[in-house]
Amino acid sequence: MKIIEKLTRVKFCPMALGLALGVTSAVFSAGADPTNAAPPGPSVTGRRADENIFKRFIKATEEGLATPSNPPPDTNAPPSKRRGLPAPFDAPPYPNGEWQIGGTEIIGDQNLTPDYPLMQAIYDGPHGQAWRASRIKFYGWEDFSGDFGTSTKSGINSFGGQANYPEAYDQRPNTLNQNQFVFFAERTPDEAQTDHADWGFRMSWIYGLDYRYMISRGWDDHQLLKDNRFNGMDDPMMYFDLYIPNVAQGLNLTLGRIISEADIEAQLAPNNLMSSHSLLYTYDPYCQWGLFGTLKLSKNWTVQYGLSAGNDVTPWETQDAGCQPTSAIMVQWQSTDGHWGFYGGDNALNNGTWGFNNVQQEVGTLTYKFNDKIWTSHETWYMFQDHCPGQFNWNGTKYTTPLPAGTPYTDAQIPVHPGYACEWATLNYTMIRLMPELFLTIRNELFDDTDGQRTGYATLYDEHSIGLTWWPSSTVTLRPEVRYDRADGCHGRSNGLTPGIDEMRPFDNGTRRQQVTFQMDCIVRF
Repeated sequence: MKIIEKLTRVKFCPMALGLALGVTSAVFSAGADPTNAAPPGPSVTGRRADENIFKRFIKATEEGLATPSNPPPDTNAPPSKRRGLPAPFDAPPYPNGEWQIGGTEIIGDQNLTPDYPLMQAIYDGPHGQAWRASRIKFYGWEDFSGDFGTSTKSGINSFGGQANYPEAYDQRPNTLNQNQFVFFAERTPDEAQTDHADWGFRMSWIYGLDYRYMISRGWDDHQLLKDNRFNGMDDPMMYFDLYIPNVAQGLNLTLGRIISEADIEAQLAPNNLMSSHSLLYTYDPYCQWGLFGTLKLSKNWTVQYGLSAGNDVTPWETQDAGCQPTSAIMVQWQSTDGHWGFYGGDNALNNGTWGFNNVQQEVGTLTYKFNDKIWTSHETWYMFQDHCPGQFNWNGTKYTTPLPAGTPYTDAQIPVHPGYACEWATLNYTMIRLMPELFLTIRNELFDDTDGQRTGYATLYDEHSIGLTWWPSSTVTLRPEVRYDRADGCHGRSNGLTPGIDEMRPFDNGTRRQQVTFQMDCIVRF
């Protein structure tokens, strides 16, 4: 389950947010003169071999801040080696240029990633060409955010004063958050060529508030489940890739811990279209540990099969019912004309017995590109678990009788009745590109926690947000937004309190049926 923890609130005022962003802006504007900067590129290596790594990094950072995020096409660039259909989207400004697919590198593409300042500083050194030939890269980012809105209460109840709940990541109102400092070490396999097998890996480290929504039971989980640390560290991606050509149009095998294949959104900040997360994303699986295969059948069709230990649980956490062989069966289709894409299937499939986030998920996303400036993506899922405990022993403050033996850690997210519990959600994102480096996003969703299994409230939610994503330079992204959430009422199932629509007040520490939040985040890549 997407774990909702008791957080310590740190208050701030909108002026503080403005001051922080103003200082950040001043730092960014202090970069190198764009007319004198030599923009880094594939052919630039060893140009500062006589300087130490720190000086090279400072200069590469200045160049990145002075480089536009979406420069004109390089007419001298060599022709693309990509096999199959072209990428449909322009990234940046969008977070990804590909049709949605998870758990794999893109079969048919060289899978080259941008050279951010740290890597450019390495290329500028005495062994730059060797590093470039190795395809091994190091990079990362810092993401921080601030929010304020109508939910302001700090009273202590079962959710510890997280007044924006059930919104995740930015649950605490009127705060500045250090969301995630991320460092990557990776090698991406060249899957455009077909004359030899290739390999890759990715190791990620994250520190900050957001670790709370990524943790796997059995992997350094004491930070959250025992110590309830506000900030912590996690490794949301740790895997090895093996690319095998000439099996159909290519086979990619991934072994390790991956981010769950489904969803328009992801845990890592740059991979999202908005600063905040939808409820649909907040309450479904995050990570899986296992072996995942991706087979490209043709230019239009790709199929996937994975076998994992379950959702957000390690293979050695065998005392939990949620740790069991779990299949993932997904399919991707893209139209030849480049306008339609579909991705869906069973993202988690086992016996569905109540366990640590052992939800069964059927999910699908349909994406349509109107033109180069407007596109839309719509995701729907249905999830369930069986043999669940119920809130019959919950009086609104504490459990009056012990939970059944073996009940996993869930922070009181217990269905309102025992037995079978389900939920469904449907979500739409529409993107409108306003400038080469700027796009507007509109998000609308319905999330029905039918039995209260995910949020603790058996109610239908609707959420509507609008935001901007702006890349003022190749290394900085700003994302302001405004969001409206509402709980639409009770399903007629009592959770032990007074039944009826009045009990469905999940916002502002259980006192409001609706809330408005304003927030903004800033991503700085290195």
